[in-house]
Amino acid sequence: MEPLDVVLTMRPAALADRLLDDAARRRLAAVANVWPQVLEDLAAPEAATALERCDVLVTGWGAGFLTDAVMAAAPRLRAVVHTGGSATGLLGPAARERRMTLTDARAANGRPVAELSLALILLAGKQALPSARLYAERRAFIDREQAFPQAGNHGRRVGLVGASCIGRQTIELLRPFDLVVSVSDPYLTDDDAHRLGVRKVELDELMATSTVVSVHAPDIPETRQMIDARRLALLPDGATLINTARGALVDTDALVAELSTGRIDAVLDVTEPEPLPADHPLWSLPNVLLTPHVAGSMGNELSRLGDSAVAEIEALARR
Repeated sequence: MEPLDVVLTMRPAALADRLLDDAARRRLAAVANVWPQVLEDLAAPEAATALERCDVLVTGWGAGFLTDAVMAAAPRLRAVVHTGGSATGLLGPAARERRMTLTDARAANGRPVAELSLALILLAGKQALPSARLYAERRAFIDREQAFPQAGNHGRRVGLVGASCIGRQTIELLRPFDLVVSVSDPYLTDDDAHRLGVRKVELDELMATSTVVSVHAPDIPETRQMIDARRLALLPDGATLINTARGALVDTDALVAELSTGRIDAVLDVTEPEPLPADHPLWSLPNVLLTPHVAGSMGNELSRLGDSAVAEIEALARR
């Protein structure tokens, strides 16, 4: 088996060390010759020699656009292995026309998002945010049954907006828990919903019947501000909205207005805009938890993305 010639491109170059630990590099070296430098700029003159002999290009965050000029400089390129969620946005016309393999790490990158979603859904069911808020205010004994009679995850009605890759991973992680899960997604078939063990409902019904709503839809023109003032008003009193997808899916002004009443809570890992202006009311509303886009792969989770890329290259080497 002839080893593949592999070139890595991402910015900063040091990201490669976070993606590929020693074990992953040993696996990669067993099936490929890896160009010694990580390219930060595919259009730079020094990239030409690497691209000329490249069979497989491993791309990451900050990777350069695969322009027609880059493709012309890489005549042997037959696969792009992306360590992020989607590589299609990196492809120029010539790259789209060339017959080559294109893979990404969306499943691997989606895992930590689903894990965080699971944690936030369960915390919301226990009413952790309002109870922590009340505890901090009183700094004294709290009668849980008197203060939070509806808390708990026994039979909790959870709604997921979107049966995306991450949405489906979240469904699987929720499976062991005693929850009633509804999903709104125009592309989810009745058969798929049955196999997943969820209720397929329209978005309005989901908003009106779920006390925890977690957003997992893609950011496309059809979904922008899909959760607007009218739909936010459908949420039951005490409900929690969780957004780990994209801030543009929620009407920010409408959300601020609804949260300002104190009627619902929100946990937002993404916002529109991102980050919010320093004086934005979402920073100071007591019923909002803001996190800095931490749902996706970070820290030691980056090695999962590297492992996914190496597995793809091993599969290519066996062909």
